[in-house]
Amino acid sequence: MDDEKLKLQIGSNIASYRKRANLTQAGLAEKLNYSDKAVSKWERGESVPDVITLVQLANQFDITVNDLLADPNALPDNLNTLEKAMAQVSEKTLKRKANKNIILALSSILVWFVALLVFVVLSSLSIPNSGLAFLYAVPVNAIVLLSLRSAWHDFRWNRILISVMMWGILACIHMTLLLFLRFNMWKLYLLGLPGQAAILLWFRLFQPVREKQPPAAQEEAQND
Repeated sequence: MDDEKLKLQIGSNIASYRKRANLTQAGLAEKLNYSDKAVSKWERGESVPDVITLVQLANQFDITVNDLLADPNALPDNLNTLEKAMAQVSEKTLKRKANKNIILALSSILVWFVALLVFVVLSSLSIPNSGLAFLYAVPVNAIVLLSLRSAWHDFRWNRILISVMMWGILACIHMTLLLFLRFNMWKLYLLGLPGQAAILLWFRLFQPVREKQPPAAQEEAQND
């Protein structure tokens, strides 16, 4: 089966199960956190969902992923070949995700190992407040994870990581001034309040939104 035929087949199945579930394209898109334009492209065979989204679609329709890929007119041999191909794709996707998680874990371990090394060296030299090394590791770890996830175009945890980075930097500045200069500048944390609000609003701005359609297209979507 060529790619174009497979795209059309998957799109036809998505449209069929969506209508069976009494959902419009906009309604399905909202449940999947996609735009209705993306759903429309799937159903027209212009693009296909990724493996994770196929699983979400199957769960939404209470079917299996194979049902979304199946061709009603296909011979059993073709179905078996399709199932094997899908299993291989799923296996590669899960393996890639596992490898990324290992890289993230190793990166975090490296950050905290460096913090521990700095603590051991400073404490061995009887330098006071050497435990600050662990506090500085918090925003550094967040920056490392944020950089890796952004490079992989995985933005799911960016809001949390940016928040941890911001509050961690404020805590580092506060504790450094307090312990070394005896200057209790606790009001620094007040800067985090508008900063946190800005972070929440920024990520809300880029959440998938339902794209505007002309009235005729909206009526057609409602009738689908």
